[in-house]
Amino acid sequence: MFDILIYLFESYFASGSYPESEKLAVKLSAAGFEEEDISQAIAWLSGLQTLASTQYPESINQSGFRCFVALERRRISNEGLRFISFWEQNKMISPIEREMIIDRAVVLGRENLSLEKVKLIALMVLWNLHEELDPMLIEELLTSAESAQLH
Repeated sequence: MFDILIYLFESYFASGSYPESEKLAVKLSAAGFEEEDISQAIAWLSGLQTLASTQYPESINQSGFRCFVALERRRISNEGLRFISFWEQNKMISPIEREMIIDRAVVLGRENLSLEKVKLIALMVLWNLHEELDPMLIEELLTSAESAQLH
């Protein structure tokens, strides 16, 4: 599924968004992606689109230290959790964006997501929120994710 996310970002970033689910499925199939991966990616993207900062209480932005629960620690690697914490502490993401990234990582149901996959999830969350993304940040996050796909 992660190769689909990279493909979407590379193909549709300039336009600002990707096509609706039905058209996207056709385009991904034509690009050679497997049906199972397409279904999983579309379901994940649909969940991403439903996330909105209004679903989270504003008090999250004033909260203190975030402790990760056992499920989050199982699903996201230590490197990935440190990355999320570092980004938040350095004001690169808000606490609400942190929660969205964690949500999208946990919902995948995979164990020990690598740093590269967490970075790609963060990139997709920020893109979905139509954040202004620094080109150098995009390059770092996307290059890491692409190189991980090659191995």
